[in-house]
Amino acid sequence: GSGSGSGRGKSNAEPARDLRFAFPLPVPAPEPGLSCLPANERVHGNRGLPALLPTFVTPMLPPDSRFEESAVAESAEKVERPPLYKVLLHNDDYTTMDFVVWVLVSVFGMSDEQAIQVMLNVHMKGLGVAGVYTFEIAEMKVSRTADLAREHEYPLLCTMETTEG
Repeated sequence: GSGSGSGRGKSNAEPARDLRFAFPLPVPAPEPGLSCLPANERVHGNRGLPALLPTFVTPMLPPDSRFEESAVAESAEKVERPPLYKVLLHNDDYTTMDFVVWVLVSVFGMSDEQAIQVMLNVHMKGLGVAGVYTFEIAEMKVSRTADLAREHEYPLLCTMETTEG
């Protein structure tokens, strides 16, 4: 028919309920002098505000001087850097120059120009520095290089040694 409202089903539709108040939680009464609201605006129980809003704040403690001194002491100490390791590529008569350049670009993140320069050092001097890293990273680069060389059937040798000073 006509004039029956929205025609969506129920004729006695219930109004939407505010679910914040469907499950009231008790709010602790604030300690005297700690409320952040004036006395006439304070809420007791669950009337007026959702129960999850705090109705009081705890007083702020003064700074503890022990922590201030320790922060100064820490910053005065010299931070010791971890030891660094050179990752070296060794020349051989079988690994192609292109493969060495590809490894330097893909494993060591070099530009083509840098990789060609290091590859030429390996070729001409018998050894080239692929990079300088902390122990764990150097170890991972050596391992990745060895895996790729084995996978492509090249005898490319990659080692690591500590840097002086």
